[in-house]
Formats: sequence, C-alpha cells, structure tokens
Amino acid sequence: MRKNKFLRRPEKHLTPIFSFFAFVLLFSCSGDKNMESVNLTSPDAKYSFTFDTGNGTSPSYHISFDGQEVIASSGLGFQMENGTQAVSSIEIESVETDEVNSSWKPVYGEKNSYPENYKESLIKLKGEGALYNLRVRAYNEGVAFRYEFKEAKGTIEKELTEFSVSPSATAWSSVRAQSEISKRKVTELDTVVERPLLVQLKDSLFTAIGEAALVDYARMKLRRDLDKSGTLVSELSSKVVLGNTVDKTPWRFVMAAKKPAQLLENNYLLLNLNEPNKISDTSYIRPGKIIRESTLTTQGGMACVDFAVKHNLQYIEFDAGWYGNEYDDASDATTITIDPKRSKGPLDLLNVIKYAKSKNVGVVLYVNRRALEKQLDEVLPLLKSWGVSGIKYGFVNVGPQEWTVWLHDAVRKAAEHNLMIDIHDEYRPTGYSRTYPNLMTQEGIRGDEESPENGEVISTIFTRMIAGAGDQTNCYFAPRVEEKMGSHASQLAKAVCIYSPWQFLYWYDRPEGSKPGEEGAGGTKEFIQEVPELAWYDALPTTWDDTRVLDGYPGEYAIIARKSNNDWFVGALSGSTGKDISFTLDFLDAGKEYEATLYSDDANSDARTKVAIETRKVSSKDSIDHTLLAKNGLAVHIRAL
Repeated sequence: MRKNKFLRRPEKHLTPIFSFFAFVLLFSCSGDKNMESVNLTSPDAKYSFTFDTGNGTSPSYHISFDGQEVIASSGLGFQMENGTQAVSSIEIESVETDEVNSSWKPVYGEKNSYPENYKESLIKLKGEGALYNLRVRAYNEGVAFRYEFKEAKGTIEKELTEFSVSPSATAWSSVRAQSEISKRKVTELDTVVERPLLVQLKDSLFTAIGEAALVDYARMKLRRDLDKSGTLVSELSSKVVLGNTVDKTPWRFVMAAKKPAQLLENNYLLLNLNEPNKISDTSYIRPGKIIRESTLTTQGGMACVDFAVKHNLQYIEFDAGWYGNEYDDASDATTITIDPKRSKGPLDLLNVIKYAKSKNVGVVLYVNRRALEKQLDEVLPLLKSWGVSGIKYGFVNVGPQEWTVWLHDAVRKAAEHNLMIDIHDEYRPTGYSRTYPNLMTQEGIRGDEESPENGEVISTIFTRMIAGAGDQTNCYFAPRVEEKMGSHASQLAKAVCIYSPWQFLYWYDRPEGSKPGEEGAGGTKEFIQEVPELAWYDALPTTWDDTRVLDGYPGEYAIIARKSNNDWFVGALSGSTGKDISFTLDFLDAGKEYEATLYSDDANSDARTKVAIETRKVSSKDSIDHTLLAKNGLAVHIRAL
C-alpha cells in the first residue's frame, strides 16, 4: 500500500513525571464506624467527586467542576435477576488510593502524545447490598467510575446508575447512533437516548455523559426518570451475565467545560480509560484515505487504483455485492460471486488486488454480519491470503452483551491475521482502538449516506465525535451535496473536522476509466472531475500530531485545526444561519513564515463546484476572518515555508 508518512510507532508510555501506588486504608470498620463519604479531586483540583453511603440506605455520588455543580446527588447500584438490589445496607470498609502523572504515544491519533494524569480511589464496600466495590478516577479531563464485583456470579437485570442534572438543562440527543440529533430540554426526553450525551447546564457550563471500555458488557444508553426531574438513568441493552471474564462494568464518565469545544478536544479521556495496546507488531496498521469502487467491476477497480495513485489515496474498497446478496444467508463470503442486483460485472477481484499491490495501494473488502457470524474463522485467513488489507464489518449486531462480546472478539481475531477493521453501522466507539489499534474507525454516525445538512454535521461534531473516530463516508460530486447537504467547500472542511484514521472520500463518485454508462452506487453516472480543489484532499492526512478545537456550538458552527508535521489544516462549517468567523493563528510557530491556501464557497464562480481558491502569506501573529453563508464551509491548508 502507499507509504503513509504519518504512521507512528506502537503505543509507548513516556517516563512518568510522578507515579506511585499506595494501598492506604483510610477508613476501616474498626477505625471509624461513622465514615459515610469519600471525596476525590482531579490533579488540577477542578473536578470533585464525592461518594456517600446515605447512612447505609442509598449510596450516591455527586460531581462538581470549577466550583459548580455538574451532577447533583445521584443513585448507584443494581437490580439482580434473583431480585436482590445492590442499593442499600452498604458501608465503607476501606479506600485504596493511586495517583498517576504520565503520558503515552498512540500508534495513530488526533495527537501524537496523550497526557494520562489522574487520582484514583478504590472504595471497598461491605454490608448486605455491597455486591461491588467502586473504582473512581478523577482526571483533568473528566471523572469516571466503574463497579467491580466481589463475586463474579449472577445476572444483572438492571443497572441503576443515575446522572442528575439541572431540570432546566438542554441536551443534544439521538435515539439511535445514526439518527437525527435534536436539541431538547432534559425534562422533555421521552425515549432512550444515545451516548455520549451533550448537556448544556448554563450559558458557560457544558457536560458530556457516556461510557468507556465497553468490551464484554451490555451497552448503556440513557433514559429520563419520570419521577425525578432532571435525572437520567442508565438503560442496558440486555441483561448481563457475570463470570470469570466479566467482573466489572465499563467506565461511566462525566466531562465538563465552559465550552463544547473543550469537551471535544479532551475526548482522549475515553482512550485513557481503556487498556494499553496489546498488538506487539503494528507495522501493518496504516491510516489513510480510501475511495469506494462503486460499480463492482474489474474495470472500475483498476480505475480506482490508478486514481488512488494519482491523488495520494492509500486504499480502494469494494462494498456490498462482491460475494453475492449481502442480506441472503446463503451468500458465501469465501467466493467471488457478484450480486446481479448491484452489478453486471465482470469482477476479477484477485487480479485487481494484485494490480493494487503493484501500485502500493491496499484493498479493503466489505462483509455483512450475516456471513461474518457464520464464516468469520474462514473469512479472515482467506482474505488475508488474497492480499486484502482490511475488512469493513457491515450491519453488525450491537447492544446486548452477547453481541458486544462477539464483535470485540472479531476485532481481536482480525488482529491475529494482521487485518485492519472498519465497523458499520450502529456501533459507537468507547476507546477500544487504544487496546486494539487495528480497529481503525467505525460508523455509528449520521454520515453522508443520510445526506445530513451542515447543522446536523456540526451537532455530530460536538456530540458523537466525543466518542472517537467516525466514518462519515464523505462524498463530493454526488448531487446530494448541493441539493440537500451544504456546499463543496463544506465537504472539504468536513474531512478535517471529523476525525477518522481511515477516511473515505468520493463515496458516491467514480473516476475516469470506470465502466461508462453503468450506474454506480448512489445512482451516480458521472465521473470525478479534475477540479483544482482536489489538491486539498491530495494533501490531507488522516491522523495528526496535534488538534485544536478553536470554537463552535452544536448546530451553528465549528472551527477545528489539526497539525501534521509542519503543516496545519483548518476546517470551518456553518449551520443554517451562517456565521462571521475569526480565528488567530497563534498555534503556528512564532518567527516562522507560512503560506495559507484557502478554499471557500463562491456562488459567483464559474467553477462547476463553486469553490474559490486563494493563497496568502501568514504568521502566528495573523488571524483569518471570513463570512460563512448558510451551510457553507472554509478549508485552509497552511504550509511552513
């Protein structure tokens, strides 16, 4: 495949500035029988977490940030299948503490190094209802806690974790991972909603609530407690069977900030809550840009390879239909059998893979969950023997514990065969790509297949993208860009605003040389035009050395800057009302000169895509001012001179 200069070495912990672990019995039954609470603060002292036994009757917690209440007193506990409720008759037995001040380097990411600074308390409990201990971590980026079961046996019927916010708070919620995001009062939420959930508590106070390190448990969503105004309760997607490998819950996290931009910039909290990289040889893991071959033909495949070489793309992908009807349980993913409803063929897939390899271009293949569930152990080694670089897992089952376990096992098995993975459709990440970085990206996003308007995309940026990488399936020349979504400059900007180590471009488009006259996916018949702004995509990396979320508000506007080597890429988007934006370039190195190329919308342009291109000299002392009309975008590539 094509060389990717942005690839880094496997995760490596840097020398800790300060790290110690001490078992400290702060409180014991014999030492202080009246101890009812434990307080934990973050290293920077901005977060405060307090656990309270409620005099043994109702354990609860509350969280503050910068002296302001974020989560009011909220309940903890479980209801077991046998009727036992782990919510009462609980006392604090002891507390063990830990403090870490370190950092680590990812294989790839939104930054080339992540801080990992936290204080931790393991609160050991006793009493009739004490089926668990509570482990709490307070980071500078947020607070997280998880239940650790004393005896890993039995079945959880319900998790009773509450998140109580101000009844006047507003949330940006979606029912499903790919459904529309709506802004509503928390007290008006009338159904179970997705996580992470962004909530505005005050004019200058926002919080994000979600889960991290979901590997073998049931997915958590959130529902409103009809009897407690402003209270959200965890809603599991199935019962949870405890066992030798299932002895703790995922982390439940709460982040807070004055602006939603800071929450997004701190989204590496989810990675920190997952285990370190377990793949010893990561040399096969390569981020990059991908074009989907939309005609399922040999000719189309060869044309995509040639286009990838010309435009600095690292992969081509064959989507549904190459092994038959993806929805037919009889379709065999160990064969190359074109679905006649999708293509007339012919497709010599192995020859296309061979040709792509000769051009240093990788090939990714789509496989629907119907075939994966039956043939996973056959498909993985076979596709690897064909020379495939990775697999897109399609329409996977998500939510219940059974499918959570299956899916993450399928990621680990792919790693055994040196295969990279992209997961579609309803799966949302919780940080597992730190542990298994062959998990490159995932959907769980309202991408371009749904033709979202810019406002929806901006809401996605400040909600869904807190969870991690998102496969937006970016298109460019498809009619929906102008008819429904926004503008072509918006599409350029979106590719830097929405992070994805595997970045799909030209989703419904096909290059010159493809089979003429054949209708491709999305109904597209036209070829990709060699317009000047494709230089933006040609130069665009997919992973970064640094990321700055400069400003923004859900649904209204977003400005994000990312660094790769000595270059910076900036994307800005506007919603339905437009926005005058201004941002300083103080993230550039002082004393250096740069050249900025700006790609913007120009309704008066003679260009087919109405994109204007401007070049100017800039430095760290300069700023960029621009008027974004409704549903417009601005993309800026800043090169060091």
